[in-house]
Amino acid sequence: MNETKVIFTLDTAATLRHTVESLAQSADVTVITDSTVASVVLPSLSLPDDLHVITFSAGEANKNLSTCTHLWQSMSRSGVNRRSLVVNIGGGVTTDMGGFVAATFKRGVRFINIPTTLLCAVDAAIGGKTGVDFDGLKNEIGVFAPALAVIVDSTLFRTLPPEQLLSGYGEMVKHALLHSPEMFAETAALDILDASPDEINGLLEKNIAVKRDIVAADPLERGLRKALNLGHTFGHALESLSISRGIDLPHGIAVLHGLAVAMILSHMAKGMPSEYIHHIASLIKSRGISAPAITCDDYSALLDLMSHDKKNTEAHRIAFTLLTAPGCPVTDVQISPDDIRTALDIYRDLVG
Repeated sequence: MNETKVIFTLDTAATLRHTVESLAQSADVTVITDSTVASVVLPSLSLPDDLHVITFSAGEANKNLSTCTHLWQSMSRSGVNRRSLVVNIGGGVTTDMGGFVAATFKRGVRFINIPTTLLCAVDAAIGGKTGVDFDGLKNEIGVFAPALAVIVDSTLFRTLPPEQLLSGYGEMVKHALLHSPEMFAETAALDILDASPDEINGLLEKNIAVKRDIVAADPLERGLRKALNLGHTFGHALESLSISRGIDLPHGIAVLHGLAVAMILSHMAKGMPSEYIHHIASLIKSRGISAPAITCDDYSALLDLMSHDKKNTEAHRIAFTLLTAPGCPVTDVQISPDDIRTALDIYRDLVG
């Protein structure tokens, strides 16, 4: 799997023009984006008037095969071929789905990603995972297909609402825990809501390097890459439960709450110092990073959702990525339902 080139800039328009010139083997460039980004971001990028832009309705609810069909049909009608270049501009929904659509059209069209959210920059745009939601489950259908390049520009995040910045911050905290106590301390000290684009880009460069190193060592998630699922077992379940109740819970905020549960289980099962439980709980409470409250009545639904997680190696056995210490992940740790319930009790006491 080819390594993705990550370009950090504070001038997306100029960088995009240069990148397209260096990567395009023909003049055929197609942009995939959602309706919101098309109206808010694209005008600032000074794209050529004759560039083919395909849009879809914004929102996670549209990350599905029906939207893919719309995109494939539009690509077919406009003559996209295997020498074409697709530019995905948007958040995680766009880069996940746009990458999947490009990777499967004519058995593979090259693409680059330009994340317009902090979460996408640190998570979805990097690492080669593409996909769409199916049958109520996130990213259930997809392929591994790395972007040729990712352009990261923190000035594009200035119009994001606070909850979207905090969502990206949740994934940054995860990467920091996977790296070292020092990176965790540096990331925890950053006030993401008051940081400058330079500060965010600087920390993002370190943060993204953590993910890139892990992906390079295990591009198809057969071993080490599973460490990137830290916080996701409970996080995805909480996210799915929220969606089923009509609540839009940003992914990275769900992951941060998932990290709280993972730290509790890491302490219970692997002897992780308990101070990190309190560090994560303090971040959640002090920054106002709230998620829908759960009760004991939700445990059965959450356990069922966790049992369907793609990380599980055995049917109906729930596996977690845990830590023995920051920088020391342990993957495929099977946890009993009783221990998960205990961890959820502690989690509710800490963040409630």
